Amino acid sequence: MKRKASAVWSGDLKTGKGSISTESGTLKETQYSFGTRFENGVGTNPEELIAAAHAGCFTMAFSAELGKAGFTPTSIHTTATITMEKTDAGFTVTESHLDMTAKIPGIDQTKFTDIANGAKAGCPISRLLNAKISLDAKLEA
Repeated sequence: MKRKASAVWSGDLKTGKGSISTESGTLKETQYSFGTRFENGVGTNPEELIAAAHAGCFTMAFSAELGKAGFTPTSIHTTATITMEKTDAGFTVTESHLDMTAKIPGIDQTKFTDIANGAKAGCPISRLLNAKISLDAKLEA
C-alpha cells in the first residue's frame, strides 16, 4: 500500500508560502507557511499533520487490539501533541504525547492499560517516529 501527498512552495522561508495536497483530496492546496509553522498563522503545518496521523493511527490500532481481545469500544477519543525542539542537529520532533479517553463496556483497568500500551507501541506511525512517545489513557465508566 502506498499513499501520496504533495507540497508546493514559492519564495524564501520566512515570507514565502506553500500548499499541501493529498491524493485523496482531503487536503487540496491547503495553505502553509513560516507563520503557520512557527507562529500562529492561518493554515496547517507538517507537525500538525503528523499529530493528526498519530492520533488517527493509534486510535485505529487500539480499536483493532480491543477487537482481538473481545471488546467493542463505545467511543475512543485521542489527541496527539507533537513537540518540536531545536537540538544540536537542528529542529527535531522530539516527542508525541497521546491523550486518550475511551468508553469500553466490560473491560477492567489492567486490561485497558495493557491494550492501550500495546497499541501505542504497535501503531505504524509510532514505529515511524524517531521520538519519545507517551500516553495518558483514561477509561470512562
